[in-house]
This record gives sequence, C-alpha cells and structure tokens, in this order.
Amino acid sequence: MTIEIGKPAPDFELPANNGEKVKLSDYKGKNVILYFYPKDMTPGCTTEACDFRDHHESFKDLDAVILGVSPDPVDRHQKFIDKHELPFLLLADEEHAVAEEYDVWKLKKNFGKEYMGIERSTFVIDKDGNLVNEWRKVRVKGHVEEALQYIRENLS
Repeated sequence: MTIEIGKPAPDFELPANNGEKVKLSDYKGKNVILYFYPKDMTPGCTTEACDFRDHHESFKDLDAVILGVSPDPVDRHQKFIDKHELPFLLLADEEHAVAEEYDVWKLKKNFGKEYMGIERSTFVIDKDGNLVNEWRKVRVKGHVEEALQYIRENLS
C-alpha cells in the first residue's frame, strides 16, 4: 500500500509509553503530527524530540497532537520521556509494521554497514484523518518550526 497526500492516512494501533494502545483514528477531530525517528537517546532523535517538546504548547494551541514512533520498546520510550520531560506519547513499533506502511523502513548505510532502519520522517494528518503533508529524510535543524508553520498556515 502506498500512502498519498490527500488520501486517508493508514490507521494503526501501537502500544504507547503510558501503557495504553493508541490508534490513529482515536485522534479524529484533531490535527496529528506523526513523526518517525530511528532511536531513543541518540543525538539527532533527542534534538528532534526536545524541539517538539519546546513547541508543544504552540502545536496544542493549533489543535494538533504530536505522536512519535520508533522501533524502541515502551520501557525505553518511558526513560527517554522521563529524561527529557517530553509531554507527548511515544509509540513502540517494534515489528516496524507501521513504519513499513508509511514507507519509512529503509535500507540505510552507516560507516560502510548496511542495515534496515527508520528514515526520519514527519506526516501531518488533518482532523478528518487525511494525510495533508509529509517530510521525508528530515534534517532536524529547523524542522519542527517548519511543521508548526505549515499547520498554522494551512490547518488552523
């Protein structure tokens, strides 16, 4: 299945750090920032999570919910949240099924090694559950501000 802007975002259910199962469809009526990142506690992912944290109130003011997704288990997510005081849910996609559905599970290269992993990506889903924007191969610096500006200009 390919995901397409203007079409309904694929629904899913994943365990969250708060012990609950979270479905994308639970957030109908709100704008959703769904961001996929490679790994808790790594430098780029920490910077990105803290940027989302620092702009959390601005997203909230625009009726937008932030959901982070990585293959890490929920207990690691909780440590990440506790360490950086993250005010949003992190979802555990340990089997990377949702990452595959959103086409962000990719072959990566690092120091000559090839492996499968998350390609840092962000998706904006509107109040009706439709995918309205996406950023792939995200560069962390300035990304959260760009996503916020998109919502402010297009969905508020």
